[in-house]
Amino acid sequence: AGGIGGARFLKGLRLIDNLEISVIINNGDDINMHGLRICPDLDSVIYNLAGESDLVRGWGRKDETWVVQAQLAHYLGKEQWFNLGDKDYATHIYRTNLLNAGVALSEIVKLQCTKWGIDLNIMPATNDYVETQVQLVQGEAIHFQEWWVKHRAALPATGFKLLGAEKAKPAPEVLSAIEAADLIILPPSNPIVSIGMILQIPGIKAAIMKAKAPVVGVSPIIGGNPVLGMADKCLSALGLETSATSVAAQYGDLLDAWLIADSDNDQVSAITNLGIKCESAPLLMTDDQAAKEIAAKAIGMLR
Repeated sequence: AGGIGGARFLKGLRLIDNLEISVIINNGDDINMHGLRICPDLDSVIYNLAGESDLVRGWGRKDETWVVQAQLAHYLGKEQWFNLGDKDYATHIYRTNLLNAGVALSEIVKLQCTKWGIDLNIMPATNDYVETQVQLVQGEAIHFQEWWVKHRAALPATGFKLLGAEKAKPAPEVLSAIEAADLIILPPSNPIVSIGMILQIPGIKAAIMKAKAPVVGVSPIIGGNPVLGMADKCLSALGLETSATSVAAQYGDLLDAWLIADSDNDQVSAITNLGIKCESAPLLMTDDQAAKEIAAKAIGMLR
């Protein structure tokens, strides 16, 4: 999982009784800023599960203040394009101090989950520092966060690369969680820069392909538009159509089943022709109960 879509799906999934849930989170969009390690996808998931997310803004902590951000702008003489609230800074300071002391990111995530009373087994895809880069049509590659946040994905791009992936290793427990799973779910996260970056960590995609568990995915696209975020910008950069069928084809042989929006029901036969079981249902995660129903429907496709 990764991002807000994955986080909201998980809030529904954990409402289903008798599930033991392990979650592999994208950390390819991590970035170092002001001497601190920022882990946007990990923090989005943890804050959401802890009930600490700002649901109106869609990211960061609720009841946030911005004193440090304002003071940084004063010292540096310019507004900061990556917004970090004061509570959020505390998370990044805590994480960075532990990283500097030699504590692995996966262990830090466990400590965070304990602090927030989260009983899901949350883990980063890798403990190694990897960085999603966006190749621009005009110019060199830039960090994903600069493209996504500073430029709002408006700069024409041709592709995405996970810098450092070739030397990265899956975090401890990642491969064993995949091997032991009864069901593997690809939630409605960005298929290119969330799920796609996880799959670039050597060994993870192969482990999913070899796993005894079937794989069900939930489409992040409803009626030709992303449920959340700007997945359409990422798909367009790769020359792909923004549709449930296009994303299913992108995942390809990974999928055994694909749950799409009821508004996209006319695509069921095209996806079935790809050799993937397909059903449709309402996919708007308007609240936790709606997310639970979506999760239950996905699970039911392969039970």
